[in-house]
Amino acid sequence: MFERFLTGKTAIITGSNSGIGLGVAHRLAKAGADVVLNSFTDSEGDHQLARDMAAEHGVSVRYIKADMSKGDECRALIEKAGACDILVNNAGIQHVAAIPDFPTEKWDAIIAINLSSAFHTTAAALPMMRKAGWGRVINIASAHGLTASPFKSAYVAAKHGILGLSKVTGLETAREPITCNAICPGYVLTPLVESQIPDTMKKYDMGRDEVIEKILLERQPSKEFATTDQLGDTAVFLCSDAAAQITGTSISVDGGWTAL
Repeated sequence: MFERFLTGKTAIITGSNSGIGLGVAHRLAKAGADVVLNSFTDSEGDHQLARDMAAEHGVSVRYIKADMSKGDECRALIEKAGACDILVNNAGIQHVAAIPDFPTEKWDAIIAINLSSAFHTTAAALPMMRKAGWGRVINIASAHGLTASPFKSAYVAAKHGILGLSKVTGLETAREPITCNAICPGYVLTPLVESQIPDTMKKYDMGRDEVIEKILLERQPSKEFATTDQLGDTAVFLCSDAAAQITGTSISVDGGWTAL
């Protein structure tokens, strides 16, 4: 979409060794950004992923382990990277249960990883962006940041919180060449979602196409999944000069979900 205009910029993407985060990282690397991948593991496969991405796009790619449930590790990730022009807060987990049955430890973990981590990384990254004279904070929220579903209390609360944090960050940097926005995906066909389809087919005694249309994409009017490339290209757009006056807001990539 934009050819190599991010050359010389460093992008840190949390929770990026698979799924949406990995897709966003690829698109930023394709646009020329050096990339820092992250997750809570530290396997040879994680580092090979970085080497493969570097070779594919001709940029520097590193993998840095950090547990996004721990504030000090969130901040240390930014410090270890040494530079942060583009911060994509993507790390997230999910748990489904009714409020009276929702385990306290699951609530705490979801709020920590899906919301508090973005506060800590942003707090550490903004001084670097100010020193560099340019920056982009992109928070991966969700359609659930704008609406709600039963049995997802922690996730919905965290994603609503991410939108609030994005607004405050946008206001605090409004007089600077720094922006902060949230991307709100609907259902995205990630490997995790793909792996859930066979069990869902068995549960509802449906074929694959019927499960996708009637179960997974029940609330997504387009009846099509968003893709990780589409989300990545939205992030790339938010890094462009065309988006310099877009800040403190959200962009839905949800097939019309939140238009209902």
